[in-house]
Amino acid sequence: MQECRRRESSQRRYCAPMPASIRAEPAPAAVRLDPALVVVLGGVCAALHLSKLPPAVTALQQALGLTLVQAGFLLSLVQFAGMCVGLAFGALVDVLGLKRSMLAGLGVLTLAGAAGGAARDVPMLMLLRALEGLGFLLTVLPGPALIRRLVGAGRVSRVLGLWGAYVPAGAALSLLVGPLVISALGWRLWWWALAALSGAMALWLARAVPALSAAPGGSAQGADALGWAARLARTLGAPGPWLVGVTFAMYSGQWLAVVGFLPAIYTEAGIGAAATGVLTAVVAAMNISGNVGAGRLLQRGRSAPRLLAIGFGTMALCALAAFVGTPAGPLLPALLRYAAVLLYSAAGGLIPATLFYLAVRLAPGEAMLGSTVGWVQQWSSFGQFGGPPLVAAVATYAGGWQYTWVATGACALVGLVLTAALAARLRRLPRAHPGPA
Repeated sequence: MQECRRRESSQRRYCAPMPASIRAEPAPAAVRLDPALVVVLGGVCAALHLSKLPPAVTALQQALGLTLVQAGFLLSLVQFAGMCVGLAFGALVDVLGLKRSMLAGLGVLTLAGAAGGAARDVPMLMLLRALEGLGFLLTVLPGPALIRRLVGAGRVSRVLGLWGAYVPAGAALSLLVGPLVISALGWRLWWWALAALSGAMALWLARAVPALSAAPGGSAQGADALGWAARLARTLGAPGPWLVGVTFAMYSGQWLAVVGFLPAIYTEAGIGAAATGVLTAVVAAMNISGNVGAGRLLQRGRSAPRLLAIGFGTMALCALAAFVGTPAGPLLPALLRYAAVLLYSAAGGLIPATLFYLAVRLAPGEAMLGSTVGWVQQWSSFGQFGGPPLVAAVATYAGGWQYTWVATGACALVGLVLTAALAARLRRLPRAHPGPA
């Protein structure tokens, strides 16, 4: 090390060597992850709580006497929270602050998860599951706006593509790791491990993500002047958040219905539990590739409505190939049907990443980013809450899964109609609209 001083007259630096007794070797530069990627990992951590229940259902039935009806409520409670308060929590995020909201959400997930691991009865577990749903919302709603603030305009669409994969990434990890942890250590250790992970994630995010002002571009004062009710009114009064939200519901409902019922379908086909978990996890993981691909394509200037159309159209065709048949059995061989499901999930991944991009672009203002994403999340929860029962009702009426493609195809058709409306909306945007890319 050297002791450096600056000459006032010439403004040139000169350095005098320090005594050898106090010299030190230069410390290696710390390797730090991009703060925007830390935000993405925070979303994946929250999604692990969202999807930690399915691998534990059997263990909970044995330990707490959980019934199938109660298991259904535990699965839907997180989505129920999103259905009821997604928009309101989005506006709360705008007021509370992006980073503070994410830290608060991870804190709620940590505390509720730790308490859930000690629950002694199903009602207590349900109450804590509802709290986890609120923590999930506080964690993920600020994600897109926080990413936009942390990265340059040229990278926003690409990083939002990664953000769009947080749910399938969490689902795939839960399906792969959850059964191993539960079989070796029990469901309580699974709950506590994820609670500890959330706590560690909160500490990491607090250190890695810089504090941000209320709004960029010197508009903080104007943003703060908007009250909670005004943010909600402006969000609901703009057509963009509605179009993006309902389109998200058409995607999320059919994707969760197909992926959620795959274990039951494979079990009925005589496939073992371990193989079923792996097969379903691979399908969920394929969705990640679509999200990442959409981010890269948007960064290269590809049309967002075209990506949506490709996603919905491919999902409709692949669902037809995977499920069409008769009560006696499907028409295509098992390998081709599984390949169709993989493509169904991968092509579907084009949709959430593109819609997060459009949610940021079509928000009615910088101060309404959180409420816009909250409204989109609320519609996503509507889709995830209603899609599986719709597919189940069709399967029950038909006496099998052979008409699943009708329900998913109807969602895809509505999605294509909404895509056309989004394209028309984008054409009407002024050229100076402050989009992310």
